[in-house]
Amino acid sequence: MEMEALQRLDQKVRRIHAARPLPPATLASLRAWLRVETTYTSNAIEGNVLTRQETTVVLEGLTIGGKPLRDHLEALDHAEAFDYMYDLAQRDTPFTETDLRTLHQLVLRRSQPDDAGRYREVQVWIRGAVHVPPPPALVPALMADLFRDLAAWATDHPVRRTARFHGRLAAIHPFIDGNGRTARLAANLLLMRAGYPLAIIPPADRAAYFAALAAFDQGHEEALVEMFAVACERTADIMLQGLVPTESEAEPESDR
Repeated sequence: MEMEALQRLDQKVRRIHAARPLPPATLASLRAWLRVETTYTSNAIEGNVLTRQETTVVLEGLTIGGKPLRDHLEALDHAEAFDYMYDLAQRDTPFTETDLRTLHQLVLRRSQPDDAGRYREVQVWIRGAVHVPPPPALVPALMADLFRDLAAWATDHPVRRTARFHGRLAAIHPFIDGNGRTARLAANLLLMRAGYPLAIIPPADRAAYFAALAAFDQGHEEALVEMFAVACERTADIMLQGLVPTESEAEPESDR
């Protein structure tokens, strides 16, 4: 199943690349859509109660009555972190720990400024998970190992490399809070740099996503790789709807 999902995705990625270069207006529209969609879905997975439409309104500078202030701040923070991720993806420089910590700093900039961009100095436990993150004293060395391994995985399939990095980062849980949102942004940075669509995991797949992470913690990466492949393919399908005409649309009208 994992290989089938990767093969389907690769075929669609080739079709997307065949449609390039895209007009600037198209690229801007796609980026704006992705900004809202990743902000809404990633925050919702962590318990943010703003709907997709409410997230859109908040990012336009308005507030939603009856919704927590923290949820508003999380939306604004994630959108800014998305902008940083998106721009960073265009650079031809290695992805570093400094980049990751900057992503995290933006993810928590308004909602939890005291913890933003800092590796944790206390032990934490993950609600609903059997896996216990490592002691804080080990975090810096484990993070250095992770980024060395990321470079060593350069020849792996981009989605497998991304899922592996994401799973390892989530297991280390280097920050007090904001780990999931930061890890998903980092994953999408890696995918973008490899020329793949963003992996957007909908809130409805929350249980399956956490189950895949739990399996990864036990040494089984297949479910997480497939989760990312399917999420990328979903984005690819949306992109192809607007970029590649159907056969009926592509056929010229006959002379009359």
